[in-house]
Amino acid sequence: MITKCLFPAAGYGTRFLPATKSMPKEMMPMVNKPLIQYGVEEARDAGMNEICLVTGRGKRALEDHFDTNFELEHQISGSGKEALLTDIRALITDCTFSYTRQIEMKGLGHAILTGQTLIGDQPFAVVLADDLCVNPDGSGILRQMTKLYHQFRCSIVAVQEVPEDEVHKYGVIAGTEIREDILRVSDMVEKPTKEEAPSNLAIIGRYILTPDIFNLIADTEPDKDGEIQITDALMQQTREGCVLAYRFKGKRFDCGSVEGFIEATNYCYSNLYKG
Repeated sequence: MITKCLFPAAGYGTRFLPATKSMPKEMMPMVNKPLIQYGVEEARDAGMNEICLVTGRGKRALEDHFDTNFELEHQISGSGKEALLTDIRALITDCTFSYTRQIEMKGLGHAILTGQTLIGDQPFAVVLADDLCVNPDGSGILRQMTKLYHQFRCSIVAVQEVPEDEVHKYGVIAGTEIREDILRVSDMVEKPTKEEAPSNLAIIGRYILTPDIFNLIADTEPDKDGEIQITDALMQQTREGCVLAYRFKGKRFDCGSVEGFIEATNYCYSNLYKG
């Protein structure tokens, strides 16, 4: 069983300034629920009830959200509004939440390495809350990936095809097809140019990682911008063993962009909101 899910949540959210000047981007509301809650619900539904968050300065709202608010709950007790807290109360009951701080923002690889103290020596999932993932069929992406992990016992990244003029925004993979929805990764490049990209299969914000990834990240050299990239560590893991790429079933919204955030809001209001 994979029981732990890591949420790197220390970034500044500069693409949503000034809204994120004093509010974590992960707390931006998707209709009536913050982005981070959708991710935690996806993790819990995949059997992961140990939620580990890597935070930074100005992120106290994340801790407060996954905690009891006695004054608020007393105020609305017995009213129709109490039902609005049903989902978050269930998460607080079902899950445990632990936190550590990333002092410097030095890339996703560094954020994951910072979370080692919370994860320990076991396989774990990583969710980037910016990527809102939904599946109308009911099986969340993490649940799909967990089933694959039980079969293959190696690191797995979720991928989807993106337009060629957008590959520079992602880590991009190439590999050998094992079956229609699974590839064995042979190459992985972080934010390549259109000409450098080995394919148009982009990694999105869902990972299953084996614990040896921590040593590989620790040995990874920073890139030209001083950031430690998880793709570099995963590429080394590919050379030493096996990393799979999974074409997931479902829909993903890039809520790190204004356009994607609006698209996701419209989708959630039409399909998920229970007003």
